[in-house]
Amino acid sequence: MYQSIQGFITEYQNESEYTQKTLSSLTDASLKQEIAPGFRTLGTLAWHLVPKGGILTSTGLRFEAPPEHSEAPDSAAEIAKAYSSTSAALIEAVQSQWTDEKLQESVTMFGQQWKNGFTLGIFLKHEIHHRGQLTILMRQAGLPVIGIYGPSKEEWISMGMEAPV
Repeated sequence: MYQSIQGFITEYQNESEYTQKTLSSLTDASLKQEIAPGFRTLGTLAWHLVPKGGILTSTGLRFEAPPEHSEAPDSAAEIAKAYSSTSAALIEAVQSQWTDEKLQESVTMFGQQWKNGFTLGIFLKHEIHHRGQLTILMRQAGLPVIGIYGPSKEEWISMGMEAPV
């Protein structure tokens, strides 16, 4: 749970940088990759990472974003651009609409009382979770994967080292 606006912003800026790099690695053709028939494609999962309100709507936080249930674009560049602008809008909204005290306020979320600072933490963990799924689909689509919390296989090789198996 976040105790300060700056604590969230610092962590979100770091994590959103990784998400932006991941989304910028996608190609239009890769957006159709799915793990199995009937499951999300790489494109729908990537679009899901674009902040659109979601659980943040109940907190009263408002920022410019695509409609909540809008269809994923066919353009990887459009998804990456939308993520860039909406993540920046989210940061601006948290800075301008909330104070540290606002993080201690509770709202009903999924039938429970969640503090806004807790909700921001869940929001960020949700993004990290789906970013991990995205990297698996990227591998299946034949795309290189960037290292996030350590080097990827490609990065190990580029450093002249044998990638761990």
